[in-house]
Parts: sequence; C-alpha cells; structure tokens
Amino acid sequence: MYRTHSNGQLRAVDIDKKVTLAGWVQKTRNKGFMVWVDLRDRYGITQLIFDAERTPKAMMETASQLGREFVIQVTGTVIERESKNPSIPTGDIEILVSEISVLNQSLTPPFTIEDETDGGEDLRMKYRYLDIRRTPVRKNLVFRHKVTMAVRNYLSDKEFIEVETPYLIKSTPEGARDFVVPSRMNEGQFYALPQSPQTFKQLLMVGGMDKYFQIVKCFRDEDLRADRQPEFTQIDCEMAFIEQEDILNTFEGLTRHLLKEINGVEVGDFPRMQYDDAMRMYGNDKPDIRFGMEFGELNAVAQHKDFGVFNSAEMVVGIAVPGGNSYTRKEIDKLIDWVKRPQVGALGMVYCRCNDDGSYKSSVDKFYDQEDLAKWAETTRAKKGDLICVLSGETNKVRAQLSALRMELAERLGLRKADEFAPLWVVDFPLLELDEETGHYHAMHHPFTSPKPGQLELLDSKPGEVKANAYDLVLNGNEIGGGSIRIHDKETQAIMLKHLGFSEEEAKAQFGFLMDAFEYGAPPHGGIAFGLDRLVAILGGQETIRDFIAFPKNNSGRDVMIDAPAPLDKEQLAELNLKLDL
Repeated sequence: MYRTHSNGQLRAVDIDKKVTLAGWVQKTRNKGFMVWVDLRDRYGITQLIFDAERTPKAMMETASQLGREFVIQVTGTVIERESKNPSIPTGDIEILVSEISVLNQSLTPPFTIEDETDGGEDLRMKYRYLDIRRTPVRKNLVFRHKVTMAVRNYLSDKEFIEVETPYLIKSTPEGARDFVVPSRMNEGQFYALPQSPQTFKQLLMVGGMDKYFQIVKCFRDEDLRADRQPEFTQIDCEMAFIEQEDILNTFEGLTRHLLKEINGVEVGDFPRMQYDDAMRMYGNDKPDIRFGMEFGELNAVAQHKDFGVFNSAEMVVGIAVPGGNSYTRKEIDKLIDWVKRPQVGALGMVYCRCNDDGSYKSSVDKFYDQEDLAKWAETTRAKKGDLICVLSGETNKVRAQLSALRMELAERLGLRKADEFAPLWVVDFPLLELDEETGHYHAMHHPFTSPKPGQLELLDSKPGEVKANAYDLVLNGNEIGGGSIRIHDKETQAIMLKHLGFSEEEAKAQFGFLMDAFEYGAPPHGGIAFGLDRLVAILGGQETIRDFIAFPKNNSGRDVMIDAPAPLDKEQLAELNLKLDL
C-alpha cells in the first residue's frame, strides 16, 4: 500500500510505530549531516528526518535532491521530535526515514504552495490544480462538501427525493441569455443549457413526486461579478399541496439547521419584511440587517425652504452614520467623491453634524435653521455624535445610491461582521416589472409565479400594483434563495403569458407542454432555489464565490487553465451545419 497513515494523523501515542506515508514535499531544510522534509497531503503535514548517523548515504543523497512538490513515499519509525511545533497537530513527532521512493518529480511551481502565496489571482487560476494544494483553497472545497452533505441529509430526512433533470433543453425566456448547443442530428436547431430546472420540477409535481430537490448546475450567459459565474450550482426544491407558509417554514428550518451544524450559530424565527418596506427602509430588496442606518425620508422636513436641489427632487432621503461627527471635513469630502463615482451616480451629498452639545451644523445652513435640522435628526433617528448623510433625486435611483453608501459606510465602520448572521424573508414582491426602455411589463421572477390570492383581476387595470406570491431568503445583505407559489392551472397561466406579451401561438410553442400537463390534475405547488455557491461563501465568512468553486471562470467568463471557450475547427463547424467566418 502507498500509505498506512495520512500526514495529519500521527501523534505522540504513535511513537515507535513503523509507518508508511506518501505526499508532496512542502519544503526541505538541509544541514548537510541532517535533512528535514515537510511532507504534505490533504490531511496535514508530517516532518521527516534523515540523519547521517542513522540513514544510509545513498538515501541522504536522495533526500538532499528533493525539490518542492516532488511526490514521494517513505517508510520509517515515529520518533519524538526534539524541537516541537505546537502550530500543527503532528508537531510532537517526526518520522526517522528508513526507505524512500520518489514517485514523481516536479518542476519548480510558478508560485509558492503556501497559505500566504506570492501568486497573483490570474496566475493561480491558470494553475488551479496547484492552487488547490494550498490549505485555504482545500479547506474551502472541504467546507463546501460539508455544507452540501448537510443539505442533502436534512432534505432527505424531510422526505424530499433527489431527481436529476435534463441539461439539454429548450430555450425559454427566463430573464438572462441562454447558452445554446447546436444539434448535429437536427440541422438548424439548438438545445439550451438550463438557467434553472423550473418547468421540469413543476412537471415532477404534476407527476406526483410531492417533494423534490436537486443540487444542480445551471447556466446563464450574463455579465459577471465577484458573486456570479456563467455556470453555478443551485439547491433546487419544489413541494406540492402547500401554501407559502409551508415553504417558508421548511426552508427557514434548513437554513437554521445549516447555521447551527456548520457555524455553531443558533438563530430564532426569521423576520419577514415586505418588499415595499425593504425598498423604503434600505433602498434594496436584500437588506443587510446586521446593523441599523435605516433610511429616513425627509421630503416633509426638507422641501419647505428655498433650497432648489431638494425642492426639485422626487425623493430626499438620509441616513444617520453612528459616530460620524468625528469625521474630518476631508473625510466627508472623500465620501462625497465616493457617491459621485459613476458606479453610484449621485450628483452630490448634503451632510449634517450632530454635535455633542445638541446643536447641528450642516453643509446647507444657509437654508435650514436648528429646528429644521433637529427634524432631520428625528426622522433619521440620529443621535449626538452622528453624521446625517442626505441624497436627493428620482426615487428609485436615489434609494439605490443611498443603499450603496449605507453598505460602504458599514464596511468602513466594521459593522458587516462575517461571524454574525442575520437572515430574513422578503415577501410580497411586485408580480411584474416595467421596462422603462420598452414600456412593457415583464415577470419580476419568472412567468410561472402566481399572483397573490385575489389580485389576478388587477392585471388588466393596474398591472404594476399586482403582488406576487413570491419570497426571497436574504442573509447578511445577500439573496441566498428565492422562489414562489406557482400557477397550476392552464387558464391562469394563459392569462399571465398574455400580459407578458405572448400571443397564443407563442405561448403554445414555448410552454405548450407545461400548459398541457396542467390539464391532467396539477396539484397546487411551489418551491425555492438556493444559490449554493453564494450560500457556502457566506457561511464561510466570505462573499466571493470563486474561492469556493474548484475550477471557476474569470471575470470574462473564461477558464484560463484549459483556455475555454475556444474556436472549433472547420470540420466540426461543418458537421454542426454552422457557417462562421474564421
């Protein structure tokens, strides 16, 4: 056998045992008469010792020639280590080597395989198989496995059945662009890779599966960010004969289970917040509630004077920054420059200091007296020593701008603590969203989301006011899951598709299979999908999902390790009946 023990396994109780180990050479220290080698595998590091007095000369020469990342096998005796290393579990022992075999040599790695490496991100992605040898990356992948197993075990215990759905499907409008796959056997026709298994899991409910889940790859051809990849993994779930409350209770239970099992954190019932309230108080539909700084709408107390900037604005809104009165004028000017960046887009920022003596000093004292500014403080819940930051403009834009400022300030103030978890449900989303460019409505979630009971009739008269029977699970300012109660009858689905601009022919061509299925006794059903990559990252105390994916793409959607995507040769293109100018 290649090894009797792993490199993280041996302890002082194993002294005098003869063992065989295998792994990679982390580093060597050669004193001439003595050579130490740190041998690494997935489980840890064990120190090997080659001693000129006790080790044959040929073996000493072999040990002296070992390079970083050589793969070796050794046999030897566990002995007590003279200079113990309390920073590693095997630090009390070392192996006096009696046999060594070099299984494979290695080139000098392009970066050091250490916790703190000298390799930049692009270089490490090109040699990702080497990066995975580093402890932080390896721990992240093991952590992901632990989360995935906890999910599977929990759902299986709740009688969910894991069912695989197809990867080669039909292109459907779900909001993002599809990745398409040409069919060789069906000239001029294409499969699409699924953005989600949405219609298939609904068909499983029609098929009587009752409780379904799948940990599944999904694909979206869209612009990338730190928390987004062209291929990602979902925990996809669906239940039949349920209402919204059943979904919320079941998956609140799953999230609570993960927080306790993975992080040792116990949380109570998750708060629930209406979408309209989330937008009003935090400026976005995934608020981070680990800290305060809730919005205060100031129209009533700021638009009664001669300050034209506020008077002409649709919305004047502010937040109180705790302890912000300590900021210097230079620091405040930097904040103003920050909100004026193109990524945020504000035209400027008004501020007001809340002094310790109860007085106020603002950047617009010319227009507002102490009584006015006291009302600002009351509306934003500012206290002595705080700083009030105020933005104004068109309602949706200024809320988004102030939300960005709130998150930036929280980051600077250390309020977004990775070991604190604040989950909540956001409910009662709009069913439809108006596209300002086209003037047409589209589904905010997807075309199969049911309107709230009793609101279907409003689709004809007030489509923008119809609420969806939909819900998002938010954790620490990130949407980790989202779902809805589905439409389960053909007539309602036809009405919904009509309001989304589908003709009868288009609806039949795109979704005829689903609407036909609804005529064969479709049960009431609904579900949710968690973004596994994002969930794992947050539970792991980070927000960049790439660190928890074995072989991620870069910000351009490329796999720089295998150099994909790549062009096809002319023969392949011809076989697929594709004609491209090469």
